[in-house]
Amino acid sequence: MGLIIHKSLFCFFFFTSVFFILSWFFVLSSTGRPLFDSILPNPRLLVKADTEISDETPETNVSTLKEEEESQNQNSINCDSNKQVLKVYMYDLPPEFHFELLGWTGKSIWPDIHSAVPEYAGGLNLQHSIEYWLTLDLLSSEFTENLSGKSAIRVRNSSEADVVFVPFFSSISFNRYSKLKPNQKKSTDVLLQEKLVKFLTAQDEWKRSRGRDHIILAHHPNSLLDARTKLWPAMFILADFGRYPLTIANVAKDVIAPYRHVVESYVDDLSDFDSRPTLLYFQGAIYRKDGGMIRQELFYMLKDEKDVHFSFGSIQKDGIRQATQGMRSSKFCLNIAGDTPSSNRMFDAISSHCVPVIISDEIELPFEDVLDYSEFCIFVRASDALKEKFLINFMRNIGKKEWTRMWRRLKEVENYFEYQYPSKRDDAVQMIWQAVTRKVPAIKMKLHKASRFPQTNISTEKVLFLGSLPRNFW
Repeated sequence: MGLIIHKSLFCFFFFTSVFFILSWFFVLSSTGRPLFDSILPNPRLLVKADTEISDETPETNVSTLKEEEESQNQNSINCDSNKQVLKVYMYDLPPEFHFELLGWTGKSIWPDIHSAVPEYAGGLNLQHSIEYWLTLDLLSSEFTENLSGKSAIRVRNSSEADVVFVPFFSSISFNRYSKLKPNQKKSTDVLLQEKLVKFLTAQDEWKRSRGRDHIILAHHPNSLLDARTKLWPAMFILADFGRYPLTIANVAKDVIAPYRHVVESYVDDLSDFDSRPTLLYFQGAIYRKDGGMIRQELFYMLKDEKDVHFSFGSIQKDGIRQATQGMRSSKFCLNIAGDTPSSNRMFDAISSHCVPVIISDEIELPFEDVLDYSEFCIFVRASDALKEKFLINFMRNIGKKEWTRMWRRLKEVENYFEYQYPSKRDDAVQMIWQAVTRKVPAIKMKLHKASRFPQTNISTEKVLFLGSLPRNFW
């Protein structure tokens, strides 16, 4: 009797198990997934295990894995690979807003850049010339046959565009035309800002998005000083946020762009740790206000150190040549907060392959969502830098091996900060467009959410001018 019960139980459990296994396979096949992926070990893990355990593993497998890892690391910063090109609608603003500010005169809206490209103003004006390079890039995209490496193209239909570009050369407008002329009640710069606000707020493109998808450049800290409080819904391209309240500009909606370096690029740099005799280099304005007062304090702390160059300097006379030679013969270059958190000095250092030492607690850096600045820059808190002997001892403790690693990385990333025409793959112009592209999904989400309910109670025109300090738009 017991034997019969035992056999019956065995048969019951056997058929139950078979039924369960068949049901499991049926479920997996219905999902379209491979049947054995979840129960067989990952073959790549087996390869890795073999390379760790066996000395007889072919070297080709190890080298292949290393090549794949290196390829992934190299491609991690190439932000435009396998991505759609940003479609940009650019307003045909009258020349008084752009190239006419550079002295160009012509009968058309835009210069014929096939034959000649108007030059930007020289000297320190160049450091804020970002709108010039972006505008040239969009204009050239209309006739360039090979768009390889381009991250943005101009489209003529605004409904097809991802963003709307406003070609106002606001930085040169401030630098050249912000002072009152005889018999003027308002400067040319202020008048242009007023015209710009009137023009933009009358456009269907602005009304459609209330400016959220518009790109406006104000790289000089004092540019667009009046219009910024009225055009704040737009995406600003800035040098930093030093002179902006968070309600007007912030890292969530705006883009930080690098300065255009003033010193020449260091081509064919064969220097090394031992051939750069100066440990720490700074040349520039020493006596600044606000957050820049730290420069004065560091000057008195470092001026007598034998391997430190810390002096006043400007672009006057032979200043640029002296700065070029000084940075190229220095291991580290100080980038200290001034009137604003940032300056072009950092980008002069990068182009000179002089490892930047950043003492600016409030600084925002270009493309930091895809670049790790700690690989080629030194960061020191202002409070630490002001401690007796802290900074000089800290710098002297960085050895040849560590400096060489950062120096090599500087040479790898310097192209990301290079402005040029024609623009090249992953240079500063393309990196800016890629940074804009990464903001587009958030813009579209805001626009889609805003379209949930009809705006029956609030006038669009009134919303645009709620005041100089709007509530946080994002």
